[in-house]
Amino acid sequence: MTAHRIHNFNAGPSALPLPVLEKIQASFLNFNDSGMSITEISHRSAKFDAVLNGAIDRVRRLLSLNSDDHVLFIQGGASLQFAMVPMNFLGPNDTADYINTGTWSAKAIKEARIQGKTIQVIASSEDQNFSYVPKTISCTPGARYVHVTSNNTIKGTQFDQFPETFEIPLVADMSSDIFSRPLPMEKFGLIYTGAQKNLGPSGVCMVIVKEAFLETAEQHLPTMLAYKTFAAHNSMYNTPPCFGIYTIDLVLEWIQETFGTLERMAEHNQRKARMLYDVIDGSGFYQATAQKNSRSLMNVTFRLPTEDLEDRFVAEALENGLGGLKGHRSVGGCRASIYNAVPMESVAALAAFMERFEQEKG
Repeated sequence: MTAHRIHNFNAGPSALPLPVLEKIQASFLNFNDSGMSITEISHRSAKFDAVLNGAIDRVRRLLSLNSDDHVLFIQGGASLQFAMVPMNFLGPNDTADYINTGTWSAKAIKEARIQGKTIQVIASSEDQNFSYVPKTISCTPGARYVHVTSNNTIKGTQFDQFPETFEIPLVADMSSDIFSRPLPMEKFGLIYTGAQKNLGPSGVCMVIVKEAFLETAEQHLPTMLAYKTFAAHNSMYNTPPCFGIYTIDLVLEWIQETFGTLERMAEHNQRKARMLYDVIDGSGFYQATAQKNSRSLMNVTFRLPTEDLEDRFVAEALENGLGGLKGHRSVGGCRASIYNAVPMESVAALAAFMERFEQEKG
């Protein structure tokens, strides 16, 4: 079954660890001797309860969460979170700060403004086509939160360190780099992450929210748009995305068994990214689109001398078993998404192909 698998560099939905896929395959028809698939068992059953709470426990251990940190699973992806965050935490007289580093943060800003919320864009990298992340910011006094997108999948930029906001909590969209490195959890009031890039399949979004921040949420919201609903019912107010949560639990188990800690996970990701950036920086043929001090460890974006060469690069790469390298439709170019689940062997194969392609076409 694995003989026909390619090296998967898709940006999302993206690669899942092969051991996870094999576990899913082995148990899909008969999950834990239930006689049913994980997609068939009751979400109110003891077997699924163990899956849900197991996933939550793994999140807590990997990120060293406190007892007052809620781990929630919500449908609607990160795009719904763009709207839920200001809906829950910005009242008529409140303001929030946003840092604009490209497409996803711009969408979050748009969703807040649609609701008539007062927000301030306190930093932006639009002046240089979002090729960097702002390193210094000045927060609005009394702001309820500062919103950041930790990693930009399209432009290939990433916060290597999070901005200092002092007593103002950070809210972060970490859809594409969650669990890729340790996090200073004391800085965050809320983190949200669509699973389909670095955590699991599409269809579920994980949210981590501190109790103290949750207590400040607005009242009288639609039931399914209130974080308090999910916290009060352990993400079980209605039927949750059971298969997605099950896969997340397996992915987190794989991280624990393979790397042990997020420190080791981060070292592994740094080695993978360095392998590709070394090829790019040592070349007069490839051009990185992100500035060196802002480069992503998850999404390596680059251009070739012409669009025709880029098309040939993507096509020939696929012929060589390297898939998902076409850049986002909004910017073109090429992109290698090397999330946690992408093995070192795949990155090495891509680096070797890039060197051969340059020798032949450069």
